[in-house]
Order: sequence, then C-alpha cells, then structure tokens
Amino acid sequence: MVEASKFTPDVERTLDREEELTREILAQMAASQQSAAEKHRHAHRDAHAKSHAVLKATLTVHADLPSELAQGIFSRPGSYDAVVRMSSSPGDIHPDRTPAPRGCAIKVMGVDGDRLLPDLGGHNQDFLMVNFPTLAFGTAAKYKDMLQLLEKNAQAPETLQRLGTKTMRLVREAVEATGHTPSATLEGLGRGDDHVLGETYYTQGALRYGDYIAKLSLAPKSPNVRSLTGENMEVTRFSAIRDLLVNFFRTENAEYELRAQLSIDTDTMPVEDAAVLWKEEDSPHCPIATLHIESQDAYGPKRRVYADDVLTFNPWNGVAAHQPLGSIMRIRKAAYQRSTQYRHEYNARQLKEPAGLDEIPD
Repeated sequence: MVEASKFTPDVERTLDREEELTREILAQMAASQQSAAEKHRHAHRDAHAKSHAVLKATLTVHADLPSELAQGIFSRPGSYDAVVRMSSSPGDIHPDRTPAPRGCAIKVMGVDGDRLLPDLGGHNQDFLMVNFPTLAFGTAAKYKDMLQLLEKNAQAPETLQRLGTKTMRLVREAVEATGHTPSATLEGLGRGDDHVLGETYYTQGALRYGDYIAKLSLAPKSPNVRSLTGENMEVTRFSAIRDLLVNFFRTENAEYELRAQLSIDTDTMPVEDAAVLWKEEDSPHCPIATLHIESQDAYGPKRRVYADDVLTFNPWNGVAAHQPLGSIMRIRKAAYQRSTQYRHEYNARQLKEPAGLDEIPD
C-alpha cells in the first residue's frame, strides 16, 4: 500500500471570484433547466436528465481492508441496501443515438456519521460517477468558460450533435495513434457507444476518504458484465439503452467492484482540478466493496415516475467523512440544491430521502 496523503481542510483553495462564478454558473444552469421544463411541461434534472434504469442493489463492504482503506462508511465490513440510477449526461431528453457521457449514481442507505447537509434528512450516502476518470472542465472557472458551448451543443439538432461527437472522436483517435494521451476535453466530448454495463465509472472529482483523500470508481466484476466491456450498443431507437438494461436485468444478476484510489501527492494528484488524471501506476484503484444487483424490472412505470420525479442524487448528500473536494464540487453543492428544489416544486412532488428499499417501487 502506498503512503497516502492525509486529509486536512487546507487541501482546498478558494478560487478568485468563486462566489461570483458560482452565481453566474447557477444562473445559466437555471435558465437551461427552466427552458427544458417549459418545452416538456415537466421539470427534469439540469444534468443527467434521462434515466435508463433504476436498480435495487446491495453494497457489501469487504472484510480485512487495510487501515488506509477502512475509512468512513467503509471502516467496518457489512452490507447496505443501495439504489443505482443509470443515465446520460445532457440536461434534456435526447435520443440515445447521440453519443454522450453515461452516468451511474449510487445511493447507499442507512449509513452512520455526521451529515454534510442535515436539512435533507435521511441517513444515506450518494456517490455520483461518470464513465471516464477526468472532467473536461476541471475547475469552476473552466466550467464557466465551457458551459455556453455545452449548452449550445445540447440544443443543436440531433444530426449536428452526432457530427460534433464524431469529429471529437476522430481527433481523439488521431491523438492516440501518435502515442499521446488525449486531453480530458477530447475524452469527455468524444464518447462512443460502448455498452453501459461494461463501462467503468468514476467520481472524477476528489472526496475526503476519512483520514485521507480519494477518488472512487466502479468496475464490472461478474463475467456477464465484464464481457460487455468495449462492446458496441445498438442504439437505433430513441430509448434503446433503457431497453437494453430492462432486457438484461429481466433474467440476469450483475456484480461490480467499488474501488478507492488514494491520493499520495496533492501536487500531482490535486483536488482543485478534476481534469488532472490521477495515474494508476502511482496509486492503483483498490477494491473496497462489491455492488450486487439481482434480476428485476429495471424501469417499470411506477419506478420510472419515482426515479424521475421524487428520487434525488446529490454528491453532498452524505457524511462528513466523504466530503466532496475542489471548486467543481463546491459549486455542485449549490447547483444540486437549486436544481432539486426547482424540479420538485415544478412537478409538485415532495422531496424526501428514502429510508429503505421498500420505498422504491417495483
């Protein structure tokens, strides 16, 4: 085990104009969310609006973890009920034919610890992940610069969106062919259509990991999902990914490995720039828990309505031992609260954290 960096509050550095940047970003995101709500006469999340599946699961923390990994909610072995939401990144509902980053959010239920947002209620821990390890806009300032471009692309006709993504993918492949590593921007904007169940998902941003600092990832473990890694999805229909997942989980179980990558140097593995790749040869992703998903109806009508209108995932909904770190994560604290409040008020739904899996409709 590498010698891990200790967490102290001063690992974070407030940006110049951070409060002003936060207000500007929230205003832009609010305008986009409100525009989409008026178009659909229904409010969706301002990012990862389109759900593909919502799954009841069990997260089992491994026994005999080294002390550096036995931290926070992973400090002792045991099993937790969990809810998993699979999604695509745009803040509007687009056809699955348009390649986009894919998301996997996990809500671990019934955890102990001091709450980051006690007013939310409940005793759950949310981890939000995307299928590549870095964020194209790794700081709040860069995100502000790119937000207008991303929103413009999201509003473009489908053919233009697909052309833009194809162009980014070709540029990325050309960079790789020269033996160089593509930038986080190219990695993020040039996504392909690899099967979502075979992907590995990452928190991208850093978080406190008890006494240490880490990023988390979720990787396929059981042979049936490992065999899907790198496989192309057939996404000719508007909601083809939903259909793939519903058909898979109708008869199949699946297991994934939750892993922690500890920071060993806050200069080369910074918390303030989520675009910087933490190299695995410096600090590997180490297994800490297993996520087990039994076969089920992954997106029945009642579950779909509950997931899209009631259920909330927020990186700040959790315990202090897993506090999100960095300017992007600090902006997300305000952004998720604003987006969630707007969505629930517009749709006339009560915001309430589930206390157990029996509250998740079948």
